[in-house]
Amino acid sequence: MSALLSVQDLVAGYGPAPVLHGATLDVAAGEIVALLGSNGAGKSTFNNNVCGLYRAWAGRVSFGDDDITASDPARIVARGLIQVPEGRRVFPNLSVRENLLLGAYRRGHANRARNFEHVLETFPRLRERLAQAAGTLSGGEQQMLAIGRGLMAEPRLLILDEPSLGLSPLLVEEMFALIERLNKEGLAVLLVEQNVVQSLAIAHRAYVMENGRIVLSGQARTLADDPALRKAYLGM
Repeated sequence: MSALLSVQDLVAGYGPAPVLHGATLDVAAGEIVALLGSNGAGKSTFNNNVCGLYRAWAGRVSFGDDDITASDPARIVARGLIQVPEGRRVFPNLSVRENLLLGAYRRGHANRARNFEHVLETFPRLRERLAQAAGTLSGGEQQMLAIGRGLMAEPRLLILDEPSLGLSPLLVEEMFALIERLNKEGLAVLLVEQNVVQSLAIAHRAYVMENGRIVLSGQARTLADDPALRKAYLGM
C-alpha cells in the first residue's frame, strides 16, 4: 500500500537543542496510525514540523506525490493535511458556528454548507450550541469543536494531537469511538497519543517514540503484546 504521508529521517529541534533524531513514519490512505509516547517524547514537535509550523533541520516529508518538507502551513492545509492541535485551541470569543466556518477558510470553501451539516450530524451537541461562545463549552465539547473545525477543511489526512487529554473516562471512550467511525467513513488518521491501550485498540499500525526516536513500530495488535511496550507503558 503506497503512503499518503511519508516522513523520512526527520531531524528537528528548537534553537540549538535537537528534539527529533531521524524519525521515520508512514501513513497509508484509509489507515489509523498511532504515534505513541510519553509527554516530552517529541510527538508534538514531530506534528508541527510535518505540518510546516517549524522548519525541519533534515529529512523529507512527502504528502501524496508532493514534497512538502519546505512548504508553508497554508499550502500544506490546502493539500488536505490537517492537524487538530493539542489543547483544542478554539477561538474562545467566537461562536461555535464561527469557529466551524473558519475551518473552511483555506480548503473546503466550495462545499462549506454540506460539510457544515456533516459536522453537525457527527456532533449533535454542537448543533445545540451554534450561537454559544466556544470558550464557554465544556472540555469535551471544545474537543468536538476542534475536530469538527478540522473536518470542515475536507482533510485527506487528519492529525489528532492528544485528543483524549483532559477528558473524563466516558468522553475518552466516545472520542476513540468517533475516531474509529471517521476512519470507517474513509478518513486517514494519524493519532498522536499517550493513551496506549485505547490507541492500539483502534489503530491499524503504531509507532512508539522515546526521546525523539522511533523505538518500536508494527501492527497495532502485535505491539499491544510486545513485552517492552507493556513494561514501559502499562507497568506489566
